[in-house]
Amino acid sequence: MYQRISRNRTSTIRLALVATLAVIFTACSQNKREQAQKKEEKPITYPTAPVQVLNPEYEIAVPAELKPYEQVAVHAKVIGFVRQLHVDRGDHVRKGQLLAVLEAPEMEQQYLSDKSAEQKVYSDYRYAKQAYERLVDASKTAGAVADIELERARSAMESAKSAYDAAKAGTAGTAQLQQYLRITAPFDGVITERNVSVGALAGTATNTPLFRMAQGNKLRLTLSLPEKHAASVKPGMRATFTVGSQPGKTFDAVLSRTSGLLDPQDRSLTLEFDVTNSSGELQGGDYAQVKLKLQRSNPSHWVPGKSVLNTQSGTYVLTLNDHEIKRIPIKEGIRLDTLTEVFGALSPKDQVMLKPSEEIPEGPLKN
Repeated sequence: MYQRISRNRTSTIRLALVATLAVIFTACSQNKREQAQKKEEKPITYPTAPVQVLNPEYEIAVPAELKPYEQVAVHAKVIGFVRQLHVDRGDHVRKGQLLAVLEAPEMEQQYLSDKSAEQKVYSDYRYAKQAYERLVDASKTAGAVADIELERARSAMESAKSAYDAAKAGTAGTAQLQQYLRITAPFDGVITERNVSVGALAGTATNTPLFRMAQGNKLRLTLSLPEKHAASVKPGMRATFTVGSQPGKTFDAVLSRTSGLLDPQDRSLTLEFDVTNSSGELQGGDYAQVKLKLQRSNPSHWVPGKSVLNTQSGTYVLTLNDHEIKRIPIKEGIRLDTLTEVFGALSPKDQVMLKPSEEIPEGPLKN
């Protein structure tokens, strides 16, 4: 009997323990579910930053080329043989200085022929003029000269004058061609090429120049500025540049002119800076590295660089305003430190996501 009672007590205790454990396990499970629901109900947040409106001054470095301010190929305008050469490669010349002399004997004979023809026609003109003047004097006596005779004399005089003017122009043209036998420098500069020798035939259809010359005391610093910086160019803008032939030395220049339009091939704006080179330390043809300080004419929008989302479909930023996400197409401008200039439908009131992703959907923010 005692053993049966003990067994009943043991079973009762076991059942009580099992029931207690079941209650505790159920309570714990319910508590975990409640905590999980609370975590799921926690709203999703994204770090953002405001759109900034700035107009900073920034510096860029671009390659450039130093070119002679003026350079030309000196040709012979008339055909002739080279009789004299007065300069050679590397010679510095002044404007109007004699470079070479050509000879063309047939041109001299043509000039003499034209001069003689001019003298003959001039004599005819003088005779016709004198005849007309005599008839005019005679016509003062009534009935001495018929009107038709007076008109005929005046017409002959005018025809002779026209012939004389034509002959005089022909002689002047031949004389001018003779002047072309003397080749002179069109400006101050240096002879960079000499392509003929004494006795060579010049002025032929081969178009080979006698000389090439360039202006060395003044140079053009020419560079191509990318399209995104073109709007920052201002008149009188200053620049500094260096060249490989003068290591460690910096030169200054002021903007002289621009192309005014973007090059359709590479979408760039050509800038030219006039550089005085009276000392001759710079050489035309040198490559230069130019530093420009630029600034937009108006402030623009700037965002943190990491907020720009580049995808296959385009470049975007994600804005988060009033718990709503929008994808705004943009075009990138310049970069300055951690900020990037952007152009698009943005305002200073917008907040942009700092860690955008293509997986983030547009629309109201889900809680």
